[in-house]
Amino acid sequence: MKAKVLLVEDDVSILMGLKFCLEQEGFLVTCVSMGKEALEKIDDTYDLALLDLNLPDMYGFDVLKKFPPSVSVIFLTANDEEVSIVQGLDMGAEDYITKPFRTRELISRMKAVLRRKNVSVPQKIIIQNLEIDPSSAKVFKNHQEIFLTSMEYKILLILVTNPNVVFTREKILADIWDVNEEYVNDNTLTVYIKRLREKIEDDPNHPTIILTVRGVGYKIGDET
Repeated sequence: MKAKVLLVEDDVSILMGLKFCLEQEGFLVTCVSMGKEALEKIDDTYDLALLDLNLPDMYGFDVLKKFPPSVSVIFLTANDEEVSIVQGLDMGAEDYITKPFRTRELISRMKAVLRRKNVSVPQKIIIQNLEIDPSSAKVFKNHQEIFLTSMEYKILLILVTNPNVVFTREKILADIWDVNEEYVNDNTLTVYIKRLREKIEDDPNHPTIILTVRGVGYKIGDET
């Protein structure tokens, strides 16, 4: 079955060029150029949305809030500032890509997002006083639910499902987006690891769950 995509982009040349390329790849594409038009089109029949953040009539983050959880969103932005990227990912976007971008890179990221939607999840995982339930995407510390952003949860899940693996920074980012490593940027990873530790560790300055392997990257700590 062909994936159904909602493309929200106000630049007509980008809009038409992407529509043509995506249809050549087998996607079913619906195009709109304004935020209000997007709000009228949004429903749970879409598999994926490509959302420009700088729309003429409203900010893309306001549109992002209206998408149902079943619709994966990749946001397109000319703003590569870390704060904007982190905000979009924290609000639930699956990925971001900055303009100008390569069409093949975008398509690769889209396919990676769609693949992840069909991946089965393991049973509950317990690491020290932390319990992760992949079926509900919930995390509990000392039996109390704690809130993780979408990206924080993805990083934690990658580590806990590979307990004997030391991940380089590049490998973590490549696994999050499941694309060639040349496409990813690790500017925000330190921020996510720091915030994640503040939420799950008893003492973030002396972590026992997410361990730093000096000169290499990160690994998950022992279960007990």
